[in-house]
Amino acid sequence: MQVTVQSEDFDLAQVLKGFGKAPNTGATVSFTGRVRDDSGTLEHMEIEHYPGMCEATITKIAEEAATRWSLTDCLVIHRYGNLRPGDQIMMVATAARHRVEAFEAAEYLMDYLKSRAPFWKKEVTREGADWVAAKDADEEALNRW
Repeated sequence: MQVTVQSEDFDLAQVLKGFGKAPNTGATVSFTGRVRDDSGTLEHMEIEHYPGMCEATITKIAEEAATRWSLTDCLVIHRYGNLRPGDQIMMVATAARHRVEAFEAAEYLMDYLKSRAPFWKKEVTREGADWVAAKDADEEALNRW
């Protein structure tokens, strides 16, 4: 299992090289999130975190996912700093004996990262800056688990 919180971009192919190679792995799933600009005015997103606490919190939830879905491997990367539209912001990869476990664990981790991970996000546009509030839909997605 690997959990990384970093400012640098990541190379998806390099990160996944060697991932999920345990002999009992039958499925791997990966998801990469990008900064999107729904309004067409986003200049960048500022993402802040509390070093140490953030990694420990994400590691704990990744360990829970690994146990709940019997994962053979798990990887979470989340970036912080100033990110522009189209930049990679995070990725989750899961490996399990069967595809259902790999998909469900990946969805669970993504829902957690979206609604509860200790990151603070501010959208900076030409008109100003606003902190991003948690959305009810994101919390509802996490509650299904």
